[in-house]
Amino acid sequence: MIKLIVLDVDGTLSDGSLIYSNEGVEMKAFNVKDGLGIAMWIKLGGEVAIITGRKSKLVENRARELRITYLKQGVSDKAKALEEILKEANLSLKEVAIIGDDLNDLSMLKLVKYSFAPSDAVKEVKRNVHKVLKHKGGKGAVREMIDDLIKKEKLQVKLYEIFA
Repeated sequence: MIKLIVLDVDGTLSDGSLIYSNEGVEMKAFNVKDGLGIAMWIKLGGEVAIITGRKSKLVENRARELRITYLKQGVSDKAKALEEILKEANLSLKEVAIIGDDLNDLSMLKLVKYSFAPSDAVKEVKRNVHKVLKHKGGKGAVREMIDDLIKKEKLQVKLYEIFA
């Protein structure tokens, strides 16, 4: 059973665009449906982690807003960061699903059975994941992954009871 989903940020939770104001303030757009999918997963008893190569107060705020349990920013070795989270959460790789879009995600994507990539991920990632999603990064890919996992885990009835 999948207990933890791990999310990359740029190109997965966002479309990968980095927007800066004239004052140097970084901005990103996050998909509301992705956010609701994350909230659904948590309400169903699952946990969520973000592992990202960049460091941003914006991501910290989004993680807090969505009640994401684990946040690892500024990570160069994502497989190592995943191992740290698994140790802290007392979980195994069999209990994890991951979504990523670029080469720096491969080390962790290759470790799990249920790995996902947005439709606009780089080719090497697409060749090494369980499922390539129909949606692009930042455009509903995370929600699509969560919907797929809810169906796989047969959690639809429980979900409808929570949101009815």
